[in-house]
Amino acid sequence: MNILVVDDNKTVQEKLAALIISQGHNVDLAINGLDALGKAQQGNYQLFVIDHLMPLMNGVQLTKNLKANQLSSSVPVFFMTTQGSHTLKDLVEFSLFDKIIDKPINEEQFLTILSEFSGTHFESDTRQANS
Repeated sequence: MNILVVDDNKTVQEKLAALIISQGHNVDLAINGLDALGKAQQGNYQLFVIDHLMPLMNGVQLTKNLKANQLSSSVPVFFMTTQGSHTLKDLVEFSLFDKIIDKPINEEQFLTILSEFSGTHFESDTRQANS
């Protein structure tokens, strides 16, 4: 699966990229909504992981633009927020988000949701090999 991660925090980008790659997916990074919109128009993504609050174009504006574009309108949006997911429920755009996760990111929760999008089942690294 090709995934575009959009976050203005480099540390968050790197953490999410490592998690996504660990599950066998490809990842591209964008530093803000404007950067992401350009990449989305050129790339072939099966999932967008989008931060809420960013400079130049925030996550809500980016999601609206992606959903209005024929190339990306059917791609699921995994939305991240530091504002508390409950605060997003009153937004007109709430229905545009396929899943919402609170930041800071809980890695196991992130991987579980990622596996829902990819159709695979997350297995913890603590699993024991059967011989």
